[in-house]
Amino acid sequence: MSLEQSLKDRSESKCELCSAENDLSVFVVPPETNPTVDTSILICETCKSQIEDPSSMDANHWRCLNDSMWSQIPAVQVMAWRLLNSLKSEGWPQDLLDMMYLEDETKKWAMAGVGPGADNDEPTLDVNGTALNNGDSVTLVKDLVIQGANFTAKRGTLVKGISLTDDTSQIEGRINGTRIVLRAAYMKKA
Repeated sequence: MSLEQSLKDRSESKCELCSAENDLSVFVVPPETNPTVDTSILICETCKSQIEDPSSMDANHWRCLNDSMWSQIPAVQVMAWRLLNSLKSEGWPQDLLDMMYLEDETKKWAMAGVGPGADNDEPTLDVNGTALNNGDSVTLVKDLVIQGANFTAKRGTLVKGISLTDDTSQIEGRINGTRIVLRAAYMKKA
């Protein structure tokens, strides 16, 4: 059986990201180069063109990831994670990323194919100069007035599961149920 036929059987002849039924083709999930059932997904032309040309991304098209991120297929999970990660500035993708769970090997694969902006050589440092990583917990070292949310985050507040941003001086985290961007210089690794 051909690779394309195997993927059609697995996906019921639908795009594994958005469920479209037309113009389907095999897409090998980078950095893999060997097209196999485990390293490839079946996607439509719309998804493929937006993946290959990120400047043409239509965030509303990718709302379909709300469903496909729950796939049991690691290659589909990897692409859903990468796409949500690239769109997280939209707001709603970050909420989906917060719910998404990947096995360790799948997470490594997902992170291996993230573009040059994500594997920044300069680390994000807390107030003590300690490097921060995605998923770390931090504590505020001073009171912060949260603009637009009408509350003050008090010194000593614990922020769990932070996300790093493209700007190494900032992190994202949830305080009082609100996802906000915070200055890393006002945080101490917990």
